[in-house]
Amino acid sequence: MGHPVLRQTARKLTREDLANPEIRALIHDMRENMQQYGGIGLAAPQIGESVQLAVIELEAGKNRYGSEDALPYTVFINPEFEVIDVTEQGFWEGCLSVPGLRGYVERPRHIRVKYWDENGVEKTLEAKNFLATVVQHELDHLFGHLYVDRMKDTRLLSFQEEFQQFYGQAPTLDEDNV
Repeated sequence: MGHPVLRQTARKLTREDLANPEIRALIHDMRENMQQYGGIGLAAPQIGESVQLAVIELEAGKNRYGSEDALPYTVFINPEFEVIDVTEQGFWEGCLSVPGLRGYVERPRHIRVKYWDENGVEKTLEAKNFLATVVQHELDHLFGHLYVDRMKDTRLLSFQEEFQQFYGQAPTLDEDNV
């Protein structure tokens, strides 16, 4: 938090960009880093690259976030999303860009995302519940937003230690180590 890249709208990629070995390497490195640190998502601006690129992988079945939602490894390029159900749901979110903190954020529970995959193929994803929160969290990074911007009540912002002590049973979106 504080780095100017995190507050910018990232540049859209072209299909020609996707053939660039540097972009291919960036996609590979992002997946490797996300997996190495046990994360579920990472956006290019979080590592100083102002391009509209994010990766998400949420394993199937009950996971450490208290969710049964799943998404196989997916690359999101130039995403656009629309809200299908404005009903909000709340989760405790954490983020590499806001280390050591957790905040309670309410977001729409059902969205549709149109994006390109790493090969420039147009895709559409409908996401509900926790997965919708994960996707919105990552895509926010591409448009200069952090989860703290989405908090309605900053009294629900906590250091990690206090979060564990007082709220630790609540599902979290934990990207501290991404």
